[in-house]
Amino acid sequence: MVISTPRHVQSFAELNDDELAGVAVAWRERARAAREAGFPYVHALLNEGREAGASLPHSHTQLAWLEKAPPAVRAEEAGGECAVCRHVEAELASGERLVLEREGLAVLAAYGGRLPYELLIAPVAHPSESAFETEPLGPALGLLSESLRRLHAIEGPTPVNAWLHDRGHWHIEVLPRLTVFAGIELGAGIYVNSLAPEDAATALRDGEPKETRPESLRRP
Repeated sequence: MVISTPRHVQSFAELNDDELAGVAVAWRERARAAREAGFPYVHALLNEGREAGASLPHSHTQLAWLEKAPPAVRAEEAGGECAVCRHVEAELASGERLVLEREGLAVLAAYGGRLPYELLIAPVAHPSESAFETEPLGPALGLLSESLRRLHAIEGPTPVNAWLHDRGHWHIEVLPRLTVFAGIELGAGIYVNSLAPEDAATALRDGEPKETRPESLRRP
């Protein structure tokens, strides 16, 4: 576990630049320790809010040391070509789902996202190293924090899960838990998302206030 800051804050969105840089350093050092201990893959994750599985109210992240990349990560490598490269290139060319681009990184509203406001944060160019070994890790965590601040401005405090896929074209996936998975999602693998990614991107770009969002997406 990596405690985000000694200050008592409940959300990653509340961290300042120095605290975000500290999280990046802690991730980098613990990933190095994992490799030295014989665990080649580190799954870094954020659980925020009880509905997202958080057991502590104080902002923190977790690093799971694994003996090999998990199935979801290995599946992204199928086919030989870099699917993330193709996806990011197409999304930047379109611009419809682009939320923010900064320091060689892009924040995209996920095409066909599972839940409203699902996001992808990824380097624009194919990285040559692990996220834990590159300088863009800090800015990527900064974009995660800013994305959550923008989401909070629209929807209020929101439970969220986020995780790093550190293989090939590394990226961070962000899954706000504004609705719950039910039988169709869990049993059939068919995800019902009531918000189009283009609308999500527009709202996050503009910082649209919560009161103007559809009633179905407002939290009680």
